[in-house]
Amino acid sequence: MGDPAEQLNPLWASTTFTTTIKFKKNYPLSTIHYSLFRIFAFRTIGTKFINMQLSEQEQIRREKLEKIKALGIDPYPAALYPVNASATEIKENYKEQITEDGTKHRLNYQEVCIAGRLMATRTAGKATFAELQDSTGRIQIYVRRDDICPSEDKTLYDALFAKLLDLGDFIGVKGYAFITKMGEITVHATEFTLLSKALRPLPVVKTDEQGNIFDAFSDPEMRYRQRYVDLVVNANVRETFIKRTKLLNSIREFLNEKGALEVDTPVLQSIPGGAAARPFVTHHNALDIPLYLRIANELYLKRLIVGGFDWVYEFSRNFRNEGMDRTHNPEFTVLEFYVAYKDYFWMMETTEQLLEKTALDTNGNTFVQVGENMINFKAPYKRISIYDAIKTYTGFDVSGMEEAELREVCKQLKIEVDNTMGKGKLIDEIFGARCEHNYIQPTFIIDYPVEMSPLTKKHRSKEGLVERFELMINGKEVANAYSELNDPIDQRERFEEQVKLMERGDNEAMYIDTDFLRALEYGMPPTSGIGFGIDRLAMLLSNQASIQEVLFFPQMRPEK
Repeated sequence: MGDPAEQLNPLWASTTFTTTIKFKKNYPLSTIHYSLFRIFAFRTIGTKFINMQLSEQEQIRREKLEKIKALGIDPYPAALYPVNASATEIKENYKEQITEDGTKHRLNYQEVCIAGRLMATRTAGKATFAELQDSTGRIQIYVRRDDICPSEDKTLYDALFAKLLDLGDFIGVKGYAFITKMGEITVHATEFTLLSKALRPLPVVKTDEQGNIFDAFSDPEMRYRQRYVDLVVNANVRETFIKRTKLLNSIREFLNEKGALEVDTPVLQSIPGGAAARPFVTHHNALDIPLYLRIANELYLKRLIVGGFDWVYEFSRNFRNEGMDRTHNPEFTVLEFYVAYKDYFWMMETTEQLLEKTALDTNGNTFVQVGENMINFKAPYKRISIYDAIKTYTGFDVSGMEEAELREVCKQLKIEVDNTMGKGKLIDEIFGARCEHNYIQPTFIIDYPVEMSPLTKKHRSKEGLVERFELMINGKEVANAYSELNDPIDQRERFEEQVKLMERGDNEAMYIDTDFLRALEYGMPPTSGIGFGIDRLAMLLSNQASIQEVLFFPQMRPEK
């Protein structure tokens, strides 16, 4: 068929452009759609256009790349590089012994092989001190020309190392560890290998002797869009994500030791059940049916309890087509687990044990600094009913109020509501607006109204309430738990009430899941379940104020 550009317009296909072209949707080409124009323009203009868009530094690096190739050196070698030590490992464990005559003897790391990014250099004549950064941190290396070039040919040092390397390049160094006269643990290079040439310069972040940072890579939008750069130049960011992994590992260890079984359930669901939330909708072409990205995995995990498992858990990636702010992202991680023959009192005790262990494993202490607050994860935690919480912080006793009265309370408290909201939603709005932010230390808010909790067992002794708790920490919900509803008739009626709310316009109301009802009809034992917001828990344990700081790649608008 030939080149699409030629099919569209042979004249443009053969044109040589000598000025910078900016691609805009209003580009004066009536016969060519914008997106197609982009395709053929890049194909016809090629490298010449790209070079015109490069910064001076990027052009220089590409010129160096060509010079490296001209020397017969592969700037992107494929072979395994036999790394046997890390920067932090060497700095923490290197030892040497000084004998009576003053001679130093290296006791370990006499054959070191390390690799990482070149982050700083200081050249003095025929030798260079440099900083190499790997996944664990930085270490100084010492490269002397005659050591890495013992023969007459000094090209490796004079041409490659001294002139063609840039900050950000990946290099490998073989040699031995020693301590300099300044007392710094260093790797003396005897071999050097270029492992990957970087074509874009990294931001240069400088730190003085007092620890002051200059030219920091700190713009949030740039950091989130280019997390790969953020991780390289901001060591504290790497530490945040290491803590997140420690958190996950600690939870897994706790649950596995108690005999829980980790499982996987569907992300694509025919009915978005298990929570009150607006779903993302997609379409399955082969089955020709609409599907939803899961808003929760609750109903599938309960099916497994019906199937005979006593304790199941899942780290679930959930999706809710709702607003975004410092504590909400449309894609987020939840830990949910369900345990047969337990209730919400047992779940509160288990939650306390789990979080105390997690705080210790992640930070080495149950006391965690979160902003201006010092939070103590040591068990036990306070337990307060939602009605008592509302009465404490609003002065209103809403326990016996109907929908009209609750609307009047919202009006007096200047809380915005709309006609789609039922009794449960109104109570939730009051608590969220006037109470939630007051609970800094871990606190269980318990005994919710039945209208707020369509999947929860009715309270064994308090009419109109259910056996549910939410765990509040630092003014935000971190976990939600129930004594699970296992009465299929009651569950059907609750679903039908949700349908009525949906018909009123509540786009967060639950769908009727007939298959889940069928599962309950086969019988589900008494069960307690809980869901933890892992991202919010990670925020707490790493002292981050924004959810974007604990997500490697938070959702963002397309770049302009």
